[in-house]
Amino acid sequence: MSTVEIVEVRGKVEKEHPMEKLLRMDRIPHIWCPTCGIGTAVKAFATALEQLEIDYNNVAVVSGIGCTGRVAGYMKLDSFHTTHGRAVPFAVGLAIAKPKMKVVVFSGDGDLISIGGNHFIHTARRNVDITVICVNNFIYAMTGGQVAPTTPILANSSTTPYGTFEYPFNLPLLAASSGAVYVARWTALHVRRLTNAFAEALQKRGFSFVEVIAPCSTLYARRNKLGDGLNLMKFYHDNSIIKHGADPREVDIGFQEKIVVGKFVDIEKPTYLDCLNDGYKRVFGDAYKVYGEEDE
Repeated sequence: MSTVEIVEVRGKVEKEHPMEKLLRMDRIPHIWCPTCGIGTAVKAFATALEQLEIDYNNVAVVSGIGCTGRVAGYMKLDSFHTTHGRAVPFAVGLAIAKPKMKVVVFSGDGDLISIGGNHFIHTARRNVDITVICVNNFIYAMTGGQVAPTTPILANSSTTPYGTFEYPFNLPLLAASSGAVYVARWTALHVRRLTNAFAEALQKRGFSFVEVIAPCSTLYARRNKLGDGLNLMKFYHDNSIIKHGADPREVDIGFQEKIVVGKFVDIEKPTYLDCLNDGYKRVFGDAYKVYGEEDE
């Protein structure tokens, strides 16, 4: 567990924030709105890293554009803030170039699933060894509250003022059907369970995916008259159904309906590099030097 450390700064004894080792404090305060669930997700992620005692020098965070895309800039780790929709392919390049590094993509639903959707499904199909954390806020939050591919049917947005009438993506199903070996979903209320999911995903070999349900409290909640951040937390508490092992086909999210959360997929299969090495080994035999085993 995190503990508060006493440090001396310019002759004064001060308390060090327990997450200071993993946050770029010179960039605080952050840009996220009060009651936003992104900060909760970042805290859970930092706690998971701390609990696993991972060498921070071997962890990299890649984010795209959007509110959640700012995570890479706040983490005191090797990080990369990419162009819109391109977080996953940048992460894939890094994971293949440095297979001993744990590469994490931390971004939003618009960045990962809309603009970056093609990269998402093909990286899952290849089972590249990365962890993808998607904070689903149901909307394009940073750019004005436009409808997104995760906006529930009937929900109001700035570009659908009379309600949304198109089917949204079921993200766990999208990840699982594309080939992910680990798929979980929790809300911003489930802090301890979310932390555990991050820890499990980080230890998983292959494409692991965690969805964090955190509707935008400023644009989505206000436009849909859902109350403040506390009201959202109460809704999660009263309407979340924990169902580990649920069929991903049955975990769609409706507008203000029950939300199925839990760990849905946890399987083992060869990663992209495993398949690459096995294939070339069959072709070239002992002449082939296994990629990823050489000293860095």
